[in-house]
Amino acid sequence: MNYKITHTTTYQYAEPVAVCHNEARLKPLNAFNQQCLASEIIIDPTPSDYRDRSDFFGNQVAYFAILQAHHILRVSAVSTVQTLSDDRGLDDNNNLPWEQVLTCFQEPRDGDILDAQQYKLTSPLIVVNQEIASYAERSFLEGRPIVDAVQDLMERIHRDFTYDPHFTTIATPLLDVLKHRRGVCQDFAHLAIGCIRSMGLAARYVSGYIETTPPEGQPRLVGADASHAWFSVYVPMFGWLDFDPTNNQRIMEKYVTVAIGRDYFDVTPLKGVIFGGGKHKLDVSVDVANTDLADAVDTVVADA
Repeated sequence: MNYKITHTTTYQYAEPVAVCHNEARLKPLNAFNQQCLASEIIIDPTPSDYRDRSDFFGNQVAYFAILQAHHILRVSAVSTVQTLSDDRGLDDNNNLPWEQVLTCFQEPRDGDILDAQQYKLTSPLIVVNQEIASYAERSFLEGRPIVDAVQDLMERIHRDFTYDPHFTTIATPLLDVLKHRRGVCQDFAHLAIGCIRSMGLAARYVSGYIETTPPEGQPRLVGADASHAWFSVYVPMFGWLDFDPTNNQRIMEKYVTVAIGRDYFDVTPLKGVIFGGGKHKLDVSVDVANTDLADAVDTVVADA
């Protein structure tokens, strides 16, 4: 599948902003199941300083500073991505009991397992406790294969929780999400990760996009798509396997991965520090367009 993705964030300030320093994680990753063929971040006003780097988790980060007074900041990331099917295949690892996976972490013998260790720990937005563990235990039955257990957990979250974009914010505690059974994709991913970590296993947060399909007979609305979030679990001798509890499905070619981390704080699309500004209005528009590959590359070059 070939996609052109346009992610635009606009801040309008009541008072002038004198200086701002920002980091953007908006460029899709290169991975076994996708290739980022072109990506450009367009910033208005033009930044005084701009640098690209990779962070600790391997995400692509753009740092920029604007040293002139401004009332509006607009950041647009235009990317062309080719997604591929996951042909790795879950062989005997699909039947590996989750308790046996725990023993793999006790004496890690390779770099992949050592790297996965960090995703077993608590993180700023995901603090494991008994209530979360109790919810998880219903899926992690004795002797159950790890993939089946995580699949069941995903299905339960999808069934038990209501998608409600007005209930939570980034500051809403995970226990409130569990208590009220409401939230958004970010909350469902955090909950699943907390459950998996409570069992001593490794899980990480994934941010990205998913192609949405309009109702039959209706045109696709440009800018109607949004950033998405899901989670992945580490399966020894296989790698990371992704699950989307919001949509109750494994990750497929219609998904584009942008960044990975312990939780949302590690993959925030755009964050920074400003001096001045007062009250502000935020507008975010995301468009995921399935497009011809050659035309998409030409378009990104033209936009740049």
